[in-house]
Amino acid sequence: MSTTRHTTRRHLNRQRRLAAVTARPTRPAPGPRDGEPGAATPPGRTGGGALSEKPPAATTAPDTTTPRTSAASAPRSAGRLGLTRGVVVLCLLTLVLGAFAGWATTRADALRDTAAARNTALTDAARTSEVKGQAEKAVDALFSYDHADPGAMDKATARWLTGKAVAQHKTLLAPVLAAAAKQKTVVTTTVTDTAVERVEGERARVLVFADQSSTSTAAKATADAHYAGAMLAVDLVRREGRWQVSALDTFGG
Repeated sequence: MSTTRHTTRRHLNRQRRLAAVTARPTRPAPGPRDGEPGAATPPGRTGGGALSEKPPAATTAPDTTTPRTSAASAPRSAGRLGLTRGVVVLCLLTLVLGAFAGWATTRADALRDTAAARNTALTDAARTSEVKGQAEKAVDALFSYDHADPGAMDKATARWLTGKAVAQHKTLLAPVLAAAAKQKTVVTTTVTDTAVERVEGERARVLVFADQSSTSTAAKATADAHYAGAMLAVDLVRREGRWQVSALDTFGG
């Protein structure tokens, strides 16, 4: 009986020791120390234990600049192309305008030379003086009126007017003639200055400056006078040895 208990106790003690050994953690075997053969070299050190001359290579980040550069270069290329086209267009316009300006200048010079050659008012002093004198006499007579001598106006129109100037003069004097008999109007025109614009053969154009006075004695015992200035452009034509007014242009008065 005691023998059986002793055997059982030994068996239990053996099982406990085995369980304790199995549960104990296994320790790693000690490795070689630094500097000993077989020791691992730590990062940043050489095999002799000194620091490495070159640092460990950094991890290369993915290059993301290339797509941005490509995207930015596209608008720049388009802008440069548009700028180049604009410069070309401006150059073409400059050439066209320059050619037109040259042609216009040449044409204007030719016209001025031709007109100057025909305009003898610049060279023929005798003809110019004749035209000025005839224009002064015509304006004095055509724009003066006396209610006591209406026939003088008829003589003046017959002597000095021709062509469309007949109708133009009638239109200008119509208000005065309509009220002349009733208001006993007297209109006096005096030429103060003339300027011959051109004389081309049998035709001429003269600028005339004149003073006008108008007097009506119908309503008052004393004369009621009005004064005004006038400027006319008179076209003249020479027919049968005398100058006549062929057109009248008024500029106010």
